[in-house]
Amino acid sequence: MTAIRVLIVDDQRLVRAGLRMLCESTVDIDVVGEAADGAQAVRLAAELTPDVILMDLRMPGLGGVEATRLLMSTRPESKVLALTTFDDDEHLYPALAAGAAGFLVKDTSPADLVAAIRRAAGGDITVSPHLLRRLVERAVESQPANAAAGLVSAPAPLTTRELEVLPLVVEGLSNQEIADQLHLGVTTVKTHIANLMDKTGSENRVQLAVYGYQRMA
Repeated sequence: MTAIRVLIVDDQRLVRAGLRMLCESTVDIDVVGEAADGAQAVRLAAELTPDVILMDLRMPGLGGVEATRLLMSTRPESKVLALTTFDDDEHLYPALAAGAAGFLVKDTSPADLVAAIRRAAGGDITVSPHLLRRLVERAVESQPANAAAGLVSAPAPLTTRELEVLPLVVEGLSNQEIADQLHLGVTTVKTHIANLMDKTGSENRVQLAVYGYQRMA
């Protein structure tokens, strides 16, 4: 089994040490490096080719949002998992636009963080449920009723299964959690979500959640 290569980016040495200990307690995650700021993260990502980058959003110098934007332009195959505080709304939308593959609050449980790293490496997107709710609510509040986050009405009717999957996306469930709840395979869930995103014009999972939130309102 090939280990997931992880780069840890945080300006606090103690936080980096804790994340390293957590990651290295698993058999399938290998910490390949640490960075104390965004500029160092961009350099190390080019050298170390990580699969997943744990990215603090608030750092002096080059912050996490700009570092994510640079990384996605130079090494898009790496998945950036943004770590933030509960009240850090100002960085959520910019980080999403920059290409972050997931968002977790820093008080996420160790088990959930490890699971999120594995999901990110597998191409899944993880957003802490209450962060997703905040993103969705702010998007709906800041846009006209039928144009939140640039979405349009679905040009084709949704299937019965897609109508079952959509509210679970709104709840913030991962592909695996949706698969478990609906007794489906993960690949099948990924297909349904891809079809939903195509039908709704959603560029990412958060936009799809906004569409679902509006549809159910």
